[in-house]
Amino acid sequence: MKLPRDLSGVELAGALRVLGYGIDRRSGSHIRLTTSRGGEHHVTIPAHKPLKIGTLNAVLRDVAEHHGVSREELLAQLFGV
Repeated sequence: MKLPRDLSGVELAGALRVLGYGIDRRSGSHIRLTTSRGGEHHVTIPAHKPLKIGTLNAVLRDVAEHHGVSREELLAQLFGV
């Protein structure tokens, strides 16, 4: 499944709210998100527009691993792809 190419860090942070992530803190151009679902998990995303594909892939892989779903299932949950 193809990743969105024009997604910003702020848009990704908003999409991750579906999984219980909330903004924990913001430092410069980075946003730290935290969730308590399935145990506490933190992920840091750059607030760039657009996110580089490798960065987006790494964040999605980390989130998918924490929640025990495949990357494709995660993309379907977040973006309805």
